[in-house]
Amino acid sequence: MNKCTTLLLTLTIAMPMMAQQPSPTSAPQTSAPSSLPAPGKDETVVEEIVARVNNSIVTREDLRRSREQMMQEVRQQQSGGDTNAAITEREKNLLRDLIDQQLLVQKGTDLGLSVDTELVKRLDDLRKEMKAESIDDLEKIAQQQGVSFEDFKQNMKNNLMTQKVISSEVGGRIQFTREEIQKFYDDHKKEFDLPERIRLAEILIPAAPPSQAKDDKGNPLPPMDPTPEQVAAAKAKADEALAKLKAGTKWQDVAKQYSSGPTAQEGGDLGFFKRGVLDKSLEDKTFALKEGATTDVVRTKQGFVILKVLEHSPAGVPPLNKLENRIQEVLYYQKIDPALRQYLTKLREDAYIDIKQGYVDSGASPNQTKLIYTSAPEARTKDLSKKKKKKFLIF
Repeated sequence: MNKCTTLLLTLTIAMPMMAQQPSPTSAPQTSAPSSLPAPGKDETVVEEIVARVNNSIVTREDLRRSREQMMQEVRQQQSGGDTNAAITEREKNLLRDLIDQQLLVQKGTDLGLSVDTELVKRLDDLRKEMKAESIDDLEKIAQQQGVSFEDFKQNMKNNLMTQKVISSEVGGRIQFTREEIQKFYDDHKKEFDLPERIRLAEILIPAAPPSQAKDDKGNPLPPMDPTPEQVAAAKAKADEALAKLKAGTKWQDVAKQYSSGPTAQEGGDLGFFKRGVLDKSLEDKTFALKEGATTDVVRTKQGFVILKVLEHSPAGVPPLNKLENRIQEVLYYQKIDPALRQYLTKLREDAYIDIKQGYVDSGASPNQTKLIYTSAPEARTKDLSKKKKKKFLIF
């Protein structure tokens, strides 16, 4: 099972890219902190280092960006409510989360893990979602929105590496005993007592193409009534899809080829329905079917649809074998947070971490080794332009 909970999400959602520690030949590629005055001619942008994580650093700008992203996330999750308490609570762990991610990225490198293939796929998925013709076009869209595409790709790469390390080093080692699963089932039978319901998948063939016309506000107008020729063509296409199903072609393949439904690429999965939710004619047809059975072609307002019953659960408490996967998922969620925190504590103890006075790593271990300097390091600078430099304040 490859899932992680709140802690994983905290680590992987919208984390700013970590800068590398300055060296005699190179300097970190971090952005000038916008909280400081904008530099004028021949001025130096000051970048404060607040933590060292082995050969990497966390800057005050990293913390500022992380805080902005966290506040935006909290406000989206708690729209209309009092967000101050949630922001205050999560603010305590901002530095911890940045250090956590950097430790996991470094561990992935040590393990020889690569996420290059996943990164290419993720970027291509994003390209399709943004309706961009190429990656170059996607980069232009990012630039138009004021986003550094290189930073964006590095953030995405870090997130993918973080997930991969957690999956292989933590999630893959979580196990459940039969006794744990049985006990959870026995303790939560009231919650499992559900009305009769079915889980459906669809192959949808609309009778008319989507309308391209828009109203004065730019909203798409509903499609025109289909012509008899369009209805006949849609019916013929639906009959062809049904014939392929009856001939033994996999449902997923037929759905991807024929369906115009929003979940066609996922096999048309619509989720669960209890009685009284579906149109009465569809309810009568589908609730009469067993698991794995499909309807014939059904005429609807949208066009024609074929429905498959993926699951059919009678009223009452389902048997344990029907719920075992879901129970394991819940148990996994319960175990992943403490297991991940324990793993990150061990990474801290094996690392050299130094925190500037006044900043707190809420995930620190008392057994951590602090980086000791044999001589006071000097601040180094890197030319950002002909007349602008960035200086790192070394503590």
